[in-house]
Amino acid sequence: MRALGSTIVVLLLLAGGTLIGYARWSAPLREGDAALADGRLEQAIAAYSTAESRFDVLPAVKQAVAPEYTRAVGNHLWALYRLKRYDELIDVAQKAPIEAAPHFWSACAFFQKATVEEKPEARLGWLTRAEEEFRKAVEEAPDDWDTKFDFELTTRLSAELRKQPNTPPKQLMQLLRPPTPGAKTPRRTG
Repeated sequence: MRALGSTIVVLLLLAGGTLIGYARWSAPLREGDAALADGRLEQAIAAYSTAESRFDVLPAVKQAVAPEYTRAVGNHLWALYRLKRYDELIDVAQKAPIEAAPHFWSACAFFQKATVEEKPEARLGWLTRAEEEFRKAVEEAPDDWDTKFDFELTTRLSAELRKQPNTPPKQLMQLLRPPTPGAKTPRRTG
């Protein structure tokens, strides 16, 4: 009986030590969450990058606490999007787990790049990549109506842009509403 009690105490001590070690090791994840909650996106990105690199060094921990890793990457992608750091977002999304919605975020980044691109060929290229990524995002989350809407909007816009490739970036969304026959042409002001 005494040996069983000693074994239980040792196991509890090891479990407690492991939990304390993980709490210290995962501090950047908590720092990132706090910075994100306060709206300090740059600090959140730095903390999430540190947390992700720690997870990458220890793949066993990454698998053991997969939801934590997914949260870090998902929040990292969101913060990059909010700061309009699209190229960096696309790079992070390439190695992100599916649960962090990397296809959705990279599609949004490609779409935004298309809306500011001046060259028609490059604009269509960005939009086509956005369409491909939205398609993958819909396949990963078929019940997400927002993603389906974004995919359909991108698909329609891409089709219209193929018909009218020289449309200026500021008028892209007008391609989705072709003029109705007999309607007056809106008067331009400004």
